[in-house]
Amino acid sequence: MSVVGDKIARSWTLVGTRFLPFADAATPELPLGRLLRLSLFQVSVGLAVVLLVGTLNRVMIVELGVPAWLVAVMISLPLVFAPFRAVVGFRSDTHKSVLGWRRVPYIWMGTLLQFGGLAIMPFALIVLSGDSNGPPVFGHIGAALAFLLMGAGLHTTQTVGLALATDLAPVESHPRVVALMWLMLLLGMIGGALTYGALLAHFTEIRLIQVVQGTALATMVLNVVALWKQEPRNPALTARDRVQPTFQQAWQSFSDQPFAKRRLVALGMGTVAFSMQDILLEPYGGQVLHLPVGTTTTLSALLAFGGLCGFGLAARLLGRGTDAYRLAGFGAMGGLAAFSFVIFAAPLQSTALFAIGTASIGFSAGLFAHCTLTAAMATARHGQIGLALGVWGAVQASAAGMAVAAGGLIRDGVSALAMNGVLGEAMANQATGYSVVYHIEIALLFATLIAIGPLVRRTGLPDFSIRQLSSHSLSLPR
Repeated sequence: MSVVGDKIARSWTLVGTRFLPFADAATPELPLGRLLRLSLFQVSVGLAVVLLVGTLNRVMIVELGVPAWLVAVMISLPLVFAPFRAVVGFRSDTHKSVLGWRRVPYIWMGTLLQFGGLAIMPFALIVLSGDSNGPPVFGHIGAALAFLLMGAGLHTTQTVGLALATDLAPVESHPRVVALMWLMLLLGMIGGALTYGALLAHFTEIRLIQVVQGTALATMVLNVVALWKQEPRNPALTARDRVQPTFQQAWQSFSDQPFAKRRLVALGMGTVAFSMQDILLEPYGGQVLHLPVGTTTTLSALLAFGGLCGFGLAARLLGRGTDAYRLAGFGAMGGLAAFSFVIFAAPLQSTALFAIGTASIGFSAGLFAHCTLTAAMATARHGQIGLALGVWGAVQASAAGMAVAAGGLIRDGVSALAMNGVLGEAMANQATGYSVVYHIEIALLFATLIAIGPLVRRTGLPDFSIRQLSSHSLSLPR
């Protein structure tokens, strides 16, 4: 077996990084094996996301008969913790411990929160299924607590895990490391969706509980393997007598950076613009283009594939020194074309145009997200990488959650008015509500380009040039 393994390994070395775009994220300081092991925390986050917004969403509404509005409220509970990502990131920057670890305690705490939520969920499901003598309200409370704990855990794990990856990787490899991390998140979501679908093909309450318990165990194992001997101990950096800034002082320092608020506004508007359609593409394909369920299901794969291509292109161009916000602007411009394709697919009844638009949305959104995250890492001041990533995550997650809710509400409200003839005879069709949402997203993308404009003009300054960053001491002390 070892001989066969050696031959396979040698054969892979013959494949250039041109054909393995994420393999060049490895460096002598952070070899590929260690980097892939660290990225396993993103797989656990992907599993949690799929379980929350996919499997449990459908099961609680259809099989367990929980009201849809109540399920929607429960699914939104993880977003309650999203604004606190900035605080978590700051605390991991300034953590004091005799053990010499800053990131490990927070990733471990996030893991325990995820595990705790998944441990509570089966008991809540037992009550909700009616197989107990307890009142259903206890099941609702238990499920809500489980969703809240899982949300707090995955936000904590992802924020501090990305900060740890940034600590360990050289500055010039940050764009490729970010791309690899988000690739692993996508793989975790895709693998989780396929696995849950296969395991729950013949649904029973007992099988669902087993799946949730298995996910809890997988989360613990993946995160422990990811953490094992990753962060070097540095007691001097976490000494209790070391003077550390308060959160208010750190936030003030972060806010005093040139264009700090503009960067957050651009990130928020761009995220809203790309996220309002998240729950609308499949219904749009079914109601407006009359596509079967199997065909609309492939849209998720198209969206993910487009996002993967966007990550890969961003990693390659940013690694060559391309300005992050200039590239993010191209992502926003690509979104303009992508949503136009989707809009015109309805009057033309073109499935091909709809598929191209869906893949283009994923590509443009991936390009935009990767570039804004890389810029957040690049502009972080000394000792503030956790805070910078936490702020990025807080804005991104909060904006995405509000966008999804707003997209659904706008679509339902406008469709109701259109189908009742309030908007006129020409607008009385199923496509009207969706079209209004897509046009709002186009308007937001134009606003995003306006916000990004002054940021692009800063090209060449040290805090925006990836190549020049390598000569600056912006990474945290090891």
